[in-house]
Amino acid sequence: MAQLTPAGKAVILALVIGGAVGGYRLFGSKLIPKAPDKVSVQGDKIVLPDGSTPAPSTGVGDFNVVMPGKEAGCKDLPEVRLLGYAWNAHMGLHFANGGPQATQGSLMCANGVNLKFARQDMNDKLTEALVSFATKLSQGEKNPSVGAHFVTVMGDGSAAFLKGVDDALAKIGPEYRPKVVGAIGFSRGEDKFMGPADWKKDPQMARGGVIAGVLRDGDWNIAQKWIGDNDLKTNPDEKTYDPDAINWINTSDYLDAGEKYITGYTEERAVVRNGKKTGQTMKIKVDGVVTWTPGDVNVAQKRGGLVSIVSTKEYASQMPCVVIGVDKWCKANRPIVEGLLKAALAGGEAVQKSDQALGQAAEISAVVYKESDAAYWKKYYKGVTEKDKTGLSVELGGSRANNLSDAAFTFGLAQGSANLYSAVYKVFGDLVVKQYPEVVSSYPAADQVQDLSYLKAVLAKAGSGAVKAGDTTLVAKIKPTQPGQQPKDEGSKSKWNIPFMTGRAEFDPRAVQDLEKLKRNLLVASNMVVEIHGHTDNVGDPAKNMQLSESRAFAVKSWLEKQAPVNFKGRIGVFSHGQTQPLVPNSTDTGRSQNRRVEIVLRAN
Repeated sequence: MAQLTPAGKAVILALVIGGAVGGYRLFGSKLIPKAPDKVSVQGDKIVLPDGSTPAPSTGVGDFNVVMPGKEAGCKDLPEVRLLGYAWNAHMGLHFANGGPQATQGSLMCANGVNLKFARQDMNDKLTEALVSFATKLSQGEKNPSVGAHFVTVMGDGSAAFLKGVDDALAKIGPEYRPKVVGAIGFSRGEDKFMGPADWKKDPQMARGGVIAGVLRDGDWNIAQKWIGDNDLKTNPDEKTYDPDAINWINTSDYLDAGEKYITGYTEERAVVRNGKKTGQTMKIKVDGVVTWTPGDVNVAQKRGGLVSIVSTKEYASQMPCVVIGVDKWCKANRPIVEGLLKAALAGGEAVQKSDQALGQAAEISAVVYKESDAAYWKKYYKGVTEKDKTGLSVELGGSRANNLSDAAFTFGLAQGSANLYSAVYKVFGDLVVKQYPEVVSSYPAADQVQDLSYLKAVLAKAGSGAVKAGDTTLVAKIKPTQPGQQPKDEGSKSKWNIPFMTGRAEFDPRAVQDLEKLKRNLLVASNMVVEIHGHTDNVGDPAKNMQLSESRAFAVKSWLEKQAPVNFKGRIGVFSHGQTQPLVPNSTDTGRSQNRRVEIVLRAN
């Protein structure tokens, strides 16, 4: 199996302009912010990379790659450059372009865009490209020949990424700030958390487990969300071992994460409990991995024994491939921005419907990424289930190119839908600020980094029938259970203490903040069925408590469906338990308060 460059899809930024290098460690070609010593924390917080910005440079990508047998089709038009990861979510864009540069007869040329695409896996270089482009723009060049007009990044890391870019471009001028203008695809399974099958069946079995991966990174985010969804703890200290938490071994790259599992890597670490060293040491080994293709393929073929615990197949909204440009240039060149989106999304439609179109896009991927062959890219775009070395069935790969309906749905422009990108942006942005304020202290509000006017214009020109919610695969639906059929394993189970008025199924005014947070978290995991389980304490009549728990669960269901019917209707089931399943004794006010709860269970669709 041919291997991709280990730095693929890294989400780490480098140095602040004019700043020092202190506090960072160099791993290969990546600069990873070093975490300060911390105690294990409840896993409802996610660490994202530092949002600082490197000094501008022009060495940002190879825009001179040529597609064999293809000629540039619209050289008379202004050149537009886009940098992006080696990522199958670009398939629609590649098909629309016809090659690394827009070719004769391509959708891009037909829409007035002479696009050049180049691979760039490092976010510090993506930042450099935008900063150098904006700098020349501010100096009077209408279409700068340095840097890039656009970059694409993973949506779940974009709050930290845009924080760094926004700080840098704001210094040039507020009109030069970065804007998300659209989304052209998704990771849909290839980014994943792999572990023993027991962890998937019962997440509590993962306590004391050790996971290898690139820390404070997009795939690490997947595991962190799973940890939080299952009320587990994470130990952010890379030098200690906490038997009551999930522990981490930092790796140099995605492939190294898999290799550490394959080779049985071990470390000697001090044991801690409740943040204090016990005086004991323990040899720990790698139990699980966070990685992406081909890291998952290597694990399966070379050793096996791990399954996909959770991935972007279940957390289907977590990693949109978002397109970011400089606001001033985009506003001055609106037809080009609209043309790029229209062509890329039409290319996504073609890739979704035509195996031939997918094959052509895969050929372009092999050329522009300079990795493997077209068959590889095509196979892992679709995603496969294969037997690993031990005979376990393992899901590998998986991406999706967006069509126009998918893009509208991603940004809440389909009637009755929520803005999924805003939800993802805030979920992961808030969590990094809460857990690592010394790394990312704040980030721009979601509405400040999006300009959806270009996508809205494309939608308006396409007509009222262009958006069909049925075209999207983003939302799970409850499927009827056959007699004797067992429910699918829980993906996660978490407690939500949503406050209600005493003895009633009406929300306390304080509930709104909790409900909004719940909504955002469920939107991220949009390809999972939701079960809402209502529970009460033991005060009052048991029959009335059963009815009350059901009414409260239905209240949560109704609130979610009213907020975003397309995202939630047909996805939510309600279960009432009354006072029959207390978490703790009902003998104290504190215990009774804990037992009055709503539990959210997510199951695979």
